[in-house]
Amino acid sequence: MQNRNRKIKKVVIIGPESTGKSILCEQLAAHYKTTWVKEYAREYLLKNGKAYSFENLYEIAKGQITAEDNAIKNAEAKIVFIDTDMYVMKVWSEFVFNKCDNKILTEILLRDYDLYLLCDTDLPWTKDELREYPDQATREKLFLYYKEEMTEQKTPWVIINGINEMRLAKAIEAVDKIL
Repeated sequence: MQNRNRKIKKVVIIGPESTGKSILCEQLAAHYKTTWVKEYAREYLLKNGKAYSFENLYEIAKGQITAEDNAIKNAEAKIVFIDTDMYVMKVWSEFVFNKCDNKILTEILLRDYDLYLLCDTDLPWTKDELREYPDQATREKLFLYYKEEMTEQKTPWVIINGINEMRLAKAIEAVDKIL
């Protein structure tokens, strides 16, 4: 049952590809007995093919926003974890196309979150059919772009690094501080 009078805490997990965002979302959702929002881009690209254009990124952004809004609207717990947000769309767009759709930039300003968890590149890159940047130098460069985005916005954020239980423990510690 929905409770429209209480504020749902929203925690976004961001970072370069293959940094454990989805796994961390799943682990945190299990720990806090809640739901998490999957990265819509994966679903979109698996359905439509991995070749994409600048224009596709706003379509993907809209799908991410819809999934996020639905999860928050239907949340039964006091917290929801979100794998990817508009900052990811911005970094992706600027990195690949050297520009970002103004509608994505506007969504960044309109969305409101309680915490960002920025996943570091200290995990080994894992190949899958959608990942594009296996070299560590590119992954680290992308991490710095995300870090810069975090320093220029108002929501609290924490870098999540380490392996296995250490990574999850850091995330839980950060989340507990906002509950």
